[in-house]
Amino acid sequence: MQLLDPFRSRYDAVIVGARCAGAATAFLLARAGAKVLLVDRQAYGSDTMSTHALMRTGVLQLHRWGLLPMVMAEATSEIRCTTFHYDQEALRLSIKPEHGVSYLCAPRRTVLDRVLVDAACKAGAEVRHGVLLTDVEFDSRGQVVGVRLRDAGGREFAVRCDVVIGADGRQSTVAKLVNAEAYAECVSSSACVFGYFENLYRDGLHWHFAENVAAGVIPTNHGQHCVFASVPTEAFAGIFRKNVESGFYRILEANSPKLRKDVGSAHLVGRLRGFAGARGHLRKSHGPGWALVGDAGYFKDPLTAHGITDALRDAELLARAVLDGGSGALAAYQSERDALSRSLFDVTEAIASFRWSLDEVKYLHTQLSASMRAEADHVAGLSAPMTLAA
Repeated sequence: MQLLDPFRSRYDAVIVGARCAGAATAFLLARAGAKVLLVDRQAYGSDTMSTHALMRTGVLQLHRWGLLPMVMAEATSEIRCTTFHYDQEALRLSIKPEHGVSYLCAPRRTVLDRVLVDAACKAGAEVRHGVLLTDVEFDSRGQVVGVRLRDAGGREFAVRCDVVIGADGRQSTVAKLVNAEAYAECVSSSACVFGYFENLYRDGLHWHFAENVAAGVIPTNHGQHCVFASVPTEAFAGIFRKNVESGFYRILEANSPKLRKDVGSAHLVGRLRGFAGARGHLRKSHGPGWALVGDAGYFKDPLTAHGITDALRDAELLARAVLDGGSGALAAYQSERDALSRSLFDVTEAIASFRWSLDEVKYLHTQLSASMRAEADHVAGLSAPMTLAA
């Protein structure tokens, strides 16, 4: 192996995965003075599957980091209300100003991830796309001390670092290489088909629930809406695989005939895409010289649209732990993450199971709201900006 050239030969942190969790962690560490290498196998600015919605905690963080204006400058819709539809009943809730946040937003990942990567670069992180992690290196004590990487041309390199951070998704290569086991796993999951539509007129977020089905309308960028139709994972093949479009509109109809009519009259941009579902997990997310963040360490069903908020929240918690540098800092990061996440994790699985009546899912949403409020309060109360420990 040769040293990565023209990269530095040693870093405080190497982060694998430049989506929102990895890019946000890189930004926060570099801004505090750490030497950071951020790598991703995908191209800069590429798209990825996402629910897009940022809850209050995520918007609060972007605002506090000075990045919200860049996200909103990309014609990102301001979301000032949320409507829950329980069959024919509609419950509209206004977004009340709190913690400096007066609206929510749901940027496309081509916008959000790019803003975060650009911010990490500007803060001093080295960012390399088209670079694949092939292995991690351990010393004689079992501590991770570096990584092996391969670029798009097939050249392989070795890089030394104090900590390797896996931000490479729910099927994380870093997690596999360090044998990070899950200690909580869900049984239930949802599946969905979604697409982006123009000329669809809705005020704010809309979440639809009826017997064994769900749907959502999420305003993103440039007047487009992400529309999804969701069912239990075990029903996905029977409904969608033979004819995706027919299944999509059938589920919208089951949720709301008006929704189906309005979406049918709108213009689909691109094609419909499907996600067959995946079970949620909480993984051990720290060890000697390594840590996990984002879906790599904690993934829950996307039906509650909280994944990006989780990623930004945990990026900040992990960055603080790395900068603290104490022997128990990474363990404390996992404990803090789990304390904030466990109620969200459990209620999300209950919603994704579809084993509820409309009255029961209403109650689950009140539990979800209380957990998100506690999360926002906690993150809003975090201390002032971090710096690299001496």
